[in-house]
Amino acid sequence: MDFKWLEDFLVLAETHSFSRSAELRGVTQSAFSRRIRALEEWLGTDLLSRDSYPVTLTPEGVLFRETAEEAVRMINARRAEFRDHARSRGGEISFLALHSLTVTFLPGWLMRLKAAAGQMTSRVKPENFDRCIEALTEGGYDFFLTYAHPQVNIPLDPSGYPHLVVGHDSLVAVARPGWPEEWLTDGMPMLKYSRGSFLNAMARIALAQPGAPKVYIAHTDEASMAEAMKSMAVAGHGMVWLPRLLVEAEIETGRLEVVAPELPMEIRLYRNAARGRGITGRVWQAARELGEGYAKPE
Repeated sequence: MDFKWLEDFLVLAETHSFSRSAELRGVTQSAFSRRIRALEEWLGTDLLSRDSYPVTLTPEGVLFRETAEEAVRMINARRAEFRDHARSRGGEISFLALHSLTVTFLPGWLMRLKAAAGQMTSRVKPENFDRCIEALTEGGYDFFLTYAHPQVNIPLDPSGYPHLVVGHDSLVAVARPGWPEEWLTDGMPMLKYSRGSFLNAMARIALAQPGAPKVYIAHTDEASMAEAMKSMAVAGHGMVWLPRLLVEAEIETGRLEVVAPELPMEIRLYRNAARGRGITGRVWQAARELGEGYAKPE
């Protein structure tokens, strides 16, 4: 059960309107409706009577409203207590990041960031691109670390979510050495990310570049985990587009080889400007200085 479902339900119990509640929660009405339905399925009962307008609570919904209010109050109080404790130790900073960045770029960069910004604790949530955008705009996190490319839209208003370029990587097509010669004539088997994933959009751009190999889809990873796709490539299932930082060691040791031109990518840090605590300003300035000192590879 997702905690935000409780908050969604309480807003709906107050407004009696799906459209108004979705607006207040900063999501589409269809997404909001799915979350309410997911809560009902988790509880095993209907919380709302949808036969009338405005919507009303069922008897079970009335009972559960009291439970939800108490749960949200207690969780928020405990969260505030923990955060006060973290601030007494220098403050806590929270990050959302794409999965692959949490195992390549973020560990070393975060160490340099803490050295530059001063004492703090950090909280990192690895997620896929869409969930990161949703969590950042809902206001629960300070920063979002992501790949970026001019041809891929990042749906964040620059006035509310400014960004810095803090590093660079590239998307590289790799396969296990010694692959059959027929791959050159019949096409390489390609490992594909799920349709809506960020790396799938990047891979489509990379495949459109001059010099990209002829391919056919051999496997689709519905979880779109770059680390899992790397393991598939090392095992010989086909070629896959991966961040170079993720496969640098495999390329150097000959377990994988590059089979197409690379696609440059920025590594960006987005900030939720509404979260203007003093520590976020220090971290933003430190990230800016680290980014200015980062030499883009030729």
